[in-house]
Amino acid sequence: MEMSREEYGRLTDSLAPKSKTLRNCVWAFLVGGLICVLGQLILNFWSDVAGLDETLAATATSVTLIFLSALFTGLCLYDKLAKHAGAGTLVPITGFANAVVAPAMEYRTEGLITGTAVKLFTIAGPVIVCGVAASVLYGVLLAIFGESEEKAPPPGELARSA
Repeated sequence: MEMSREEYGRLTDSLAPKSKTLRNCVWAFLVGGLICVLGQLILNFWSDVAGLDETLAATATSVTLIFLSALFTGLCLYDKLAKHAGAGTLVPITGFANAVVAPAMEYRTEGLITGTAVKLFTIAGPVIVCGVAASVLYGVLLAIFGESEEKAPPPGELARSA
Protein backbone atom coordinates (compact mmCIF):
# COMPACT_ATOMS: atom_id res chain seq x y z
CA MET A 1 0.00 0.00 0.00
CA GLU A 2 1.56 3.24 -1.16
CA MET A 3 0.80 6.40 0.80
CA SER A 4 1.95 9.96 0.28
CA ARG A 5 3.44 12.03 3.11
CA GLU A 6 0.27 14.10 3.33
CA GLU A 7 -1.97 11.03 3.56
CA TYR A 8 0.29 9.49 6.18
CA GLY A 9 0.25 12.76 8.15
CA ARG A 10 -3.56 12.89 8.10
CA LEU A 11 -3.75 9.24 9.17
CA THR A 12 -1.40 9.71 12.12
CA ASP A 13 -3.20 12.92 13.17
CA SER A 14 -6.55 11.11 13.15
CA LEU A 15 -5.20 8.23 15.27
CA ALA A 16 -3.14 10.30 17.75
CA PRO A 17 -4.72 10.99 21.13
CA LYS A 18 -6.06 14.49 21.61
CA SER A 19 -4.04 16.87 23.77
CA LYS A 20 -5.22 17.30 27.34
CA THR A 21 -3.02 20.30 28.07
CA LEU A 22 -5.82 22.69 29.02
CA ARG A 23 -7.49 20.15 31.30
CA ASN A 24 -4.13 19.31 32.91
CA CYS A 25 -3.36 22.99 33.51
CA VAL A 26 -6.76 23.58 35.11
CA TRP A 27 -6.37 20.54 37.39
CA ALA A 28 -2.83 21.57 38.36
CA PHE A 29 -4.04 25.09 39.16
CA LEU A 30 -6.99 23.85 41.23
CA VAL A 31 -5.08 21.23 43.21
CA GLY A 32 -2.10 23.52 43.80
CA GLY A 33 -4.51 26.21 44.96
CA LEU A 34 -6.32 23.77 47.26
CA ILE A 35 -3.01 22.74 48.82
CA CYS A 36 -2.25 26.41 49.43
CA VAL A 37 -5.73 26.93 50.92
CA LEU A 38 -5.09 23.95 53.20
CA GLY A 39 -1.81 25.57 54.21
CA GLN A 40 -3.62 28.81 55.03
CA LEU A 41 -6.22 26.95 57.10
CA ILE A 42 -3.45 25.18 59.01
CA LEU A 43 -1.70 28.53 59.57
CA ASN A 44 -4.95 30.02 60.87
CA PHE A 45 -5.37 27.06 63.21
CA TRP A 46 -1.86 27.39 64.64
CA SER A 47 -2.16 31.15 65.15
CA ASP A 48 -5.82 31.53 66.17
CA VAL A 49 -6.66 28.28 67.95
CA ALA A 50 -3.26 27.22 69.28
CA GLY A 51 -2.23 30.81 70.02
CA LEU A 52 1.20 30.71 68.41
CA ASP A 53 2.82 33.95 67.29
CA GLU A 54 3.31 34.61 63.56
CA THR A 55 6.78 33.06 63.29
CA LEU A 56 5.96 29.92 65.28
CA ALA A 57 2.64 29.48 63.45
CA ALA A 58 4.45 29.64 60.09
CA THR A 59 7.00 27.08 61.29
CA ALA A 60 4.28 24.78 62.64
CA THR A 61 2.42 25.10 59.33
CA SER A 62 5.51 24.06 57.37
CA VAL A 63 6.10 21.10 59.65
CA THR A 64 2.44 20.06 59.41
CA LEU A 65 2.43 20.24 55.59
CA ILE A 66 5.66 18.23 55.41
CA PHE A 67 4.26 15.63 57.80
CA LEU A 68 0.98 15.32 55.87
CA SER A 69 2.79 15.04 52.55
CA ALA A 70 5.14 12.35 53.88
CA LEU A 71 2.21 10.50 55.48
CA PHE A 72 0.14 10.59 52.28
CA THR A 73 3.19 9.44 50.29
CA GLY A 74 3.67 6.52 52.67
CA LEU A 75 -0.01 5.59 52.36
CA CYS A 76 0.26 5.77 48.52
CA LEU A 77 -2.36 8.53 48.44
CA TYR A 78 -0.04 11.29 47.23
CA ASP A 79 0.77 9.37 44.04
CA LYS A 80 -2.92 8.86 43.30
CA LEU A 81 -3.52 12.58 43.72
CA ALA A 82 -0.49 13.44 41.57
CA LYS A 83 -1.70 11.10 38.84
CA HIS A 84 -4.78 13.29 38.34
CA ALA A 85 -3.45 16.67 39.49
CA GLY A 86 -0.06 16.59 37.80
CA ALA A 87 2.14 19.58 38.57
CA GLY A 88 -0.37 20.92 41.08
CA THR A 89 1.09 18.57 43.68
CA LEU A 90 4.51 20.16 43.23
CA VAL A 91 3.65 23.07 45.51
CA PRO A 92 7.16 23.48 46.90
CA ILE A 93 6.98 22.17 50.45
CA THR A 94 4.62 19.24 49.83
CA GLY A 95 6.30 18.28 46.57
CA PHE A 96 9.70 18.35 48.24
CA ALA A 97 8.52 16.12 51.08
CA ASN A 98 7.08 13.71 48.52
CA ALA A 99 10.37 13.74 46.59
CA VAL A 100 12.24 12.74 49.74
CA VAL A 101 9.86 10.03 50.95
CA ALA A 102 8.89 8.37 47.63
CA PRO A 103 12.35 6.92 46.74
CA ALA A 104 12.85 5.80 50.32
CA MET A 105 9.53 3.96 50.22
CA GLU A 106 10.35 2.39 46.87
CA TYR A 107 13.66 0.93 48.06
CA ARG A 108 12.71 -0.02 51.64
CA THR A 109 12.91 -3.73 50.74
CA GLU A 110 16.67 -3.25 50.18
CA GLY A 111 17.12 -2.64 53.91
CA LEU A 112 17.29 0.30 56.27
CA ILE A 113 20.78 1.50 55.27
CA THR A 114 21.28 0.34 51.68
CA GLY A 115 17.68 0.93 50.71
CA THR A 116 15.83 3.59 52.65
CA ALA A 117 18.78 5.68 53.87
CA VAL A 118 20.64 5.64 50.55
CA LYS A 119 17.59 6.51 48.47
CA LEU A 120 16.14 9.05 50.90
CA PHE A 121 17.86 11.98 49.20
CA THR A 122 18.17 10.61 45.66
CA ILE A 123 15.87 13.26 44.20
CA ALA A 124 15.99 15.89 46.93
CA GLY A 125 19.75 15.68 47.53
CA PRO A 126 20.80 17.78 44.53
CA VAL A 127 18.19 20.38 45.43
CA ILE A 128 19.55 20.60 48.97
CA VAL A 129 23.16 20.81 47.74
CA CYS A 130 22.34 23.58 45.25
CA GLY A 131 20.32 25.48 47.87
CA VAL A 132 23.13 25.30 50.43
CA ALA A 133 25.75 26.27 47.82
CA ALA A 134 23.65 29.24 46.68
CA SER A 135 23.14 30.42 50.27
CA VAL A 136 26.88 30.16 51.01
CA LEU A 137 27.67 32.11 47.83
CA TYR A 138 25.08 34.74 48.76
CA GLY A 139 26.55 35.01 52.27
CA VAL A 140 30.08 35.45 50.92
CA LEU A 141 28.93 38.11 48.44
CA LEU A 142 27.00 39.89 51.17
CA ALA A 143 30.07 39.83 53.45
CA ILE A 144 32.24 41.27 50.67
CA PHE A 145 29.85 43.75 49.09
CA GLY A 146 27.39 44.27 51.95
CA GLU A 147 26.41 47.60 53.42
CA SER A 148 29.47 49.33 54.80
CA GLU A 149 27.73 52.65 55.39
CA GLU A 150 26.30 53.59 58.75
CA LYS A 151 22.87 52.07 59.23
CA ALA A 152 19.85 54.33 59.50
CA PRO A 153 18.56 54.95 63.03
CA PRO A 154 15.40 53.16 64.15
CA PRO A 155 12.11 54.92 63.28
CA GLY A 156 11.59 56.13 66.85
CA GLU A 157 14.93 57.94 66.79
CA LEU A 158 13.94 59.90 63.67
CA ALA A 159 10.73 61.13 65.30
CA ARG A 160 12.58 62.32 68.42
CA SER A 161 15.28 64.17 66.48
CA ALA A 162 12.76 66.13 64.35
